[in-house]
Amino acid sequence: MKAVVINQYGSKEELVEQEVNKPRAEANQVVVKLEATSINPIDWKLREGYLKEMYDWEFPIILGWDVAGVITEIGSNVSKWKVGDRVFSRPDTTRFGSYAEYTAVDEHLLAKLPDSISYEEAAAVPLAGLTAWQVLFTHGDLKEGETVLIHAGAGGVGMYAIQLAKHAGAHVITTASEKNHELLYSLGADQVIDYKTENFEEILKNIDLVFDTMGGEVAENSYKVLKPNTGRLITIVGEPNHDTAKSHNVLAKGIWLQPDGDQLQRMADLMEEKKIKSIVGATFPFSRQGIYDAHALSETHHAVGKIVVTF
Repeated sequence: MKAVVINQYGSKEELVEQEVNKPRAEANQVVVKLEATSINPIDWKLREGYLKEMYDWEFPIILGWDVAGVITEIGSNVSKWKVGDRVFSRPDTTRFGSYAEYTAVDEHLLAKLPDSISYEEAAAVPLAGLTAWQVLFTHGDLKEGETVLIHAGAGGVGMYAIQLAKHAGAHVITTASEKNHELLYSLGADQVIDYKTENFEEILKNIDLVFDTMGGEVAENSYKVLKPNTGRLITIVGEPNHDTAKSHNVLAKGIWLQPDGDQLQRMADLMEEKKIKSIVGATFPFSRQGIYDAHALSETHHAVGKIVVTF
């Protein structure tokens, strides 16, 4: 099968198209023929070698951890799924990712794709959507009536977070440049702060939950706006500053996404009910050049919504 791989760490130039062996389904796996995948910042961070201590893999490495497609083979122990099922998934993090025509997925990480949802819309969800879900609910314990501040609302993760938080009955505040304000209000944001002209820490106070996608100075200033005693900051960019959190008498936690088929199925149900939707900002064809261009866009940090690759 065709795959886009890296044979060493480095720049986008290391992305190459090559023939690799098509995966076989192990006992508790299925093989999915991909119709779409999407790009996440972890893809190019891993490509550049930032995560090689965490993932000490041999080359070639197939990047990509969003799968949307059709099951073509099932393992001997699989009973819930059948050949021909439309599915999507955030598969386990291995060196056999989704920049390939076929990929193997553990059956418990699959979710059924509703007929009303396109492969492109589905491929945008798994990594970004599950990240949003787990920050808000698994770790952030967001409750109806609480106020959440979501940094970088126009990004892939931010857009799902806004919709999920709104659906949960929270008061949703986010940060974005002015050109994206209208879109974010349409997704359910109650207040959008222009980070280029306004300092959120001078405007806000008594926030229950901060969803940090930025780190650095943004995270440091976020502690100031949290509600003392009960406020919490959940970050997806490494470990938070526990000393600063302690000095403000709030909770801070850094999380790493756990693939979860059940949570993904709940998101699929919300999409089918039109409670949440994917915003696909750009699509590229599956090829070496398509992946190269998609990485280039992701690296700008200014893509709106999700970057999807179609097969």
